[in-house]
Amino acid sequence: MPSLLFFSLWGFEGPLATALETAERGGFDGLELNIHHPSLVGDPDGPTRLLESGRPLVLEVVTGGGYVPELAVTPAQHLAELGEHLNRCADLRPHRVTVLTGSDAWPLERQRTFLAEAHALAAASGLTVSFETHRSRCLGMPWTIVPLLEAVPGMRLTADLSHWCVVAERLMTPDLEPVQAMADRVDHIHARVGHAQGPQVSHPFAPEHAEALAAHLACWQLFAERTVKRGAPPPSFTPEFGPDGYMPTLPFTDRPVADLLTINTAMAQWLRSQPVAGNSDRVCSS
Repeated sequence: MPSLLFFSLWGFEGPLATALETAERGGFDGLELNIHHPSLVGDPDGPTRLLESGRPLVLEVVTGGGYVPELAVTPAQHLAELGEHLNRCADLRPHRVTVLTGSDAWPLERQRTFLAEAHALAAASGLTVSFETHRSRCLGMPWTIVPLLEAVPGMRLTADLSHWCVVAERLMTPDLEPVQAMADRVDHIHARVGHAQGPQVSHPFAPEHAEALAAHLACWQLFAERTVKRGAPPPSFTPEFGPDGYMPTLPFTDRPVADLLTINTAMAQWLRSQPVAGNSDRVCSS
């Protein structure tokens, strides 16, 4: 079974109709977007448009006030938001919901309890839900993920290793314990390439970033191999190079050094050409 590739609407400013057309031209299978993305919120016909497109959809849910959670937001408030957002997602019949929730500022035991409660909410929703390894969240630190995973055996993951690169100030590689620990849990991958000092290289195919690209690919291949081994569908991918300080800019002009659509489309095409290590099948469809 081929992997699905999703077109990220992070940084996309056009209407949903244009997003769908852009995804089709780029060879993507579907869209990934935040449930509060302007193209959806500002389009009264947006839900109908998405459903009628017939394309699979990954919805992103964020709790706590934004991508970096406000410190004053309590676990109970995060859980209340999560339940509300999951209910909203159901009408769009998503292929998957990826969740950014909790806070890395909490004591580890509180994070363990919180993730168990959040997972119970996700399971009760009837949706296919995975929790993202995102900075500032409960899963944002590689060195604490093992006890968190042990506390919630059924929790599935959206892997974004670029965040861990920044937190640990090193590239993530398959030999590291946190990467091995999460490998059997990964259902969805944000295919952005980070480096030891940031969550996004200027261009993944620039020769100066070859080591970073190879490290990420090796981890992605490990995740894909584990799914093949257990007979599960391969992980899906969203090339997720984005703006908002992720994309380097030229000094004095604030002009991005590369074009996001070009990079994300190139990453999608490149992923389709990558075989799973030790297996004749491909990570993604051709």
